[in-house]
Amino acid sequence: MSAYILVSYDVVDPEAFQSYVPAVQELLREHGAEVVVGAFDAKPLEGEKRDVYVVLRFDSPEAALAWYEDPRYEPIKKIRLDSCGNTNMVLVNAFVPPS
Repeated sequence: MSAYILVSYDVVDPEAFQSYVPAVQELLREHGAEVVVGAFDAKPLEGEKRDVYVVLRFDSPEAALAWYEDPRYEPIKKIRLDSCGNTNMVLVNAFVPPS
């Protein structure tokens, strides 16, 4: 069953953040992730707007966690955490309608 990681955050240090996207893209590819949404210009309908919204699709929750827990992601994640604020990241399973 597919799983999704949903992320939103505000970029507080754009210069430092510049290295995050190229660095994370290769690792995401290696883990078979699909970037479904990567938006810097989302229109908020409810709640406070964030600078960035990302939706990642993985083949399974285990695959998603394997990416997130990959030791090679630690220094990349540090770039995001150090250059961003108001971060929210959740792991959710794909919706399966009741039969």
